[in-house]
Amino acid sequence: MDARDFIKVGMSAERTLVVPPERTVGHFVPDMPMVYATPMMILEMEMASSDAIRSCLQPGWITVGTEVDIRHLGASLVGATVRVTGKVVAVERRVIRFEVEAFEGERKIGDGRHARGLVNTEMFTKRFAGR
Repeated sequence: MDARDFIKVGMSAERTLVVPPERTVGHFVPDMPMVYATPMMILEMEMASSDAIRSCLQPGWITVGTEVDIRHLGASLVGATVRVTGKVVAVERRVIRFEVEAFEGERKIGDGRHARGLVNTEMFTKRFAGR
């Protein structure tokens, strides 16, 4: 399957969340501040990117994250509303590349690039059956 046949540059999606305590650095690392954790922001960026193209995938196909290059630009407290976007900027045969951003209100708190690989679920699962 060739992603260029059905995924187009410009496709995008957005996710919004209210930062809960369990998504903060302090939740994972004792004595750290209770602010939105970078890995949790990256997770939302990956999910928004996946959301942008999911409806175009044929049954039995998924995408998996393969690359992240993210900057976390500002802290957000518990209770802050964060909006994350993922937008397709390039499509290769099996790789889809995204620009991602995160905002708290109008303030940009993160940005970067993300790539997802197109995978056939059955073949992917078979690869790990013998491990």
